[in-house]
Amino acid sequence: MNLNILKWVSTVFILTGILMAQFKIYPYYIFMHSIGAAGWLAYGYFISDKAIMTNFGLQIPIFASGYLYYHGYIANIFELFS
Repeated sequence: MNLNILKWVSTVFILTGILMAQFKIYPYYIFMHSIGAAGWLAYGYFISDKAIMTNFGLQIPIFASGYLYYHGYIANIFELFS
């Protein structure tokens, strides 16, 4: 796959996920953004860019925790401190 296409397709997924979040299309925006983040993570791996891999690689578990919280599998950690 052409890496330039991977970057642009991943960017479209991320921007679509952000747009969906603004319209409160929850939790579906998590999937859209995560697909884009996975694409950018792959791109960072292919070009050996650790900054890109760190940025997008850490987004995936953050979104996964939000999805798990939405479905009641984990507690909101911020409620523990209030």
